Amino acid sequence: MSSQAVSPSQTRSELLAMGLTAAVVLLVDQASKAAIASTLALGERVPVIGDLVVLWHVRNEGAAFSLFQGGQIFFLIITVLAFAMLVYFQRAFRGRGVALYVVLGLVLGGTLGNLLDRIRLGYVTDFISVGIGSLRWPTWNVADASIVVGILALVAYLMLLDPRRGEAQA
Repeated sequence: MSSQAVSPSQTRSELLAMGLTAAVVLLVDQASKAAIASTLALGERVPVIGDLVVLWHVRNEGAAFSLFQGGQIFFLIITVLAFAMLVYFQRAFRGRGVALYVVLGLVLGGTLGNLLDRIRLGYVTDFISVGIGSLRWPTWNVADASIVVGILALVAYLMLLDPRRGEAQA
């Protein structure tokens, strides 16, 4: 595949897709966390699908899976690195289509949602708990889900769908 110039309108469309996706994720994340915080007391659980899916209002001062509790400086460094990675991908993926920028927007929106919590509150509000009895997946939120889905989609694209992957192997 030959290198083709990317039109300004295509670049604008990609950036718009990324920005709008990030904004929607951020808004849904913050609204859902506010709804949980105003509806459920800290530690309160409400079954959604029996014991399988439970709304459980918890505060996470750590990372995913409650790792690195209280490590605010660590999280700020990781967030800066995540933003740097997103800027790199945004530039590297120019002209590869709007769908890829939606994926980047998922990661950006989720990162911003959890960063906003850490700056504003000093912790992240988590509330979705999946499992059976005491065998539960770590509690998460919309931002966490957005980041995970975005990263998985990005990896799948790079490994399976990227039209430039064949060029690198040739």
